[in-house]
Amino acid sequence: MATYGVPILATLITWWFSTGAILYLDGLARKTFRWSFAAATLLALLALWGVVATAGDTSTGGAYLACASALMLWGWNEMAFLFGYVTGPRREPCLPGSRGVARFLQATRAVLHHELALLATLLLIALLSHGGDNRFALASFALLFAMRLSTKLNIFLGMPNTTVEFLPQHLGYLTSYFRQKPMNLLFPLSITAATLLTSIIVERALVEDPFLATGYTLLATLAALGLIEHWFLVLPLPVAGLWSWSLASHRDHQPAPVPALAPPTATPRTISGSSLVA
Repeated sequence: MATYGVPILATLITWWFSTGAILYLDGLARKTFRWSFAAATLLALLALWGVVATAGDTSTGGAYLACASALMLWGWNEMAFLFGYVTGPRREPCLPGSRGVARFLQATRAVLHHELALLATLLLIALLSHGGDNRFALASFALLFAMRLSTKLNIFLGMPNTTVEFLPQHLGYLTSYFRQKPMNLLFPLSITAATLLTSIIVERALVEDPFLATGYTLLATLAALGLIEHWFLVLPLPVAGLWSWSLASHRDHQPAPVPALAPPTATPRTISGSSLVA
């Protein structure tokens, strides 16, 4: 039982606490950002060492450290985005009336640098762990990347719930690229793919090898969280309550968000998602 219970619990605690910590720091006064980001950068450098150190480590500890290293690198990228350091060349609301390709290109430019940074980090992890038997750092980051990309596309195309309350005031213009609709054609495909992927990873975790069982259980838990967060996009649940302690800093240190220019269908209502797996 401990073979599966411990990694599941460890992933859940890490997901909840790290998401809350990032949201809390992002809600503080902007003068604190440089110190928070400096600390995050030190952790990211430590995580890069972790990727290298665990590449050939096939112990259960190696599986934990590899996944933890990927999560720290993911958190660094999320902080760079939420602090406004790495977003995109476009930092303005979507032009009123923009549709189709024009709207997609504007939205892409708004987050392009962030997406390229994530891709570069993924490639760096692949390079640092190349040739090793422990690929769980690469698999963890790739999984987070895929789930996040799917979530972003669904929010762009239109979902009932969005991530408005998780965005800081200085990124308020991004809400103009959100759409609120009952459903979009991509969502059923995303849910099906995420469910199948989670099932496959769970099946691979059912082995006697402690290293593989631990590593795949960590991955399966991340995949399940990604799947759940996709459902948060449509289910009327008070998801923000999970991180009410961290969102308090947004109310204390930031002015109310200024409504961004948006198409009539983009009015936000509720929130979903997280900094780690959204």
